Amino acid sequence: MSNVNEPNHVDSIRFEQLNGVAWIGFNRPQSRNAMTWEMYDALEKHCDQLVDNDDIHAVVLHGVGGEAFVAGTDISQFSTFTKASDAIDYERRIDRVVGKLEAFPKPTLALIEGACVGGGAALALVCDFRYATSTLKFGVPIAKTLGNTLSINNVSRMIDMLGVARTKEALMMARLFGADEALATGLINQQFGAGTIYADVAILAEAFAQRAPLTLKASKALIGRALEQRRLPADASDDWVTTCYMSQDFASAVDKFVNKTPFKWSGH
Repeated sequence: MSNVNEPNHVDSIRFEQLNGVAWIGFNRPQSRNAMTWEMYDALEKHCDQLVDNDDIHAVVLHGVGGEAFVAGTDISQFSTFTKASDAIDYERRIDRVVGKLEAFPKPTLALIEGACVGGGAALALVCDFRYATSTLKFGVPIAKTLGNTLSINNVSRMIDMLGVARTKEALMMARLFGADEALATGLINQQFGAGTIYADVAILAEAFAQRAPLTLKASKALIGRALEQRRLPADASDDWVTTCYMSQDFASAVDKFVNKTPFKWSGH
């Protein structure tokens, strides 16, 4: 599978079609594949283009470099946030991209090495299947890093996958979950060795070509409908999104990341 790790073109999102599988690689290893706005847009565009591609039977998302799947959204982009609409628009944007991946009608598999945090965790959670190496670190440590909040939909997704108790650990204690615990709790479907995970996931993804397409689509759609009944309106979290993103704490945390300035949480 070396041709998956080293495709013919290099960009912040790598794309390759191989044996009926679309491989989408997050390619900013120097930043642990932190997502830029352009990367979110590219992922959304790939989802749109692949829906009606009959040559594609499954999609694999993976991080380039071996150290991270996605280490959240690139924090430097938050330095331009000055008004409440910036924060709300950002969370809506993430909801749209994550929601499109969640509703994508073909099987999606997340191949996870290393950090899978923040926005990366949100993307992995809505994939149909998750496979990881022993280096997995999964979570949303914003209580330690930025002092912001997730949207109500992404909180709901975490509760669906982790349960209430572990969601509170992830969000309030900033706890990161390792591969063994993730496997034991069903967060990941299987753990593979670092040297074989690409080949192992390729076998699983390619096998969907031998499954009934309508059954796959129906199963995913009906599970999605059941989950949707448990979701609140997108604006149900706007008050806390505004409070957190417009706070002094958030501005100071972003400034610390960009300019390496020290600060202490103030609660304001």
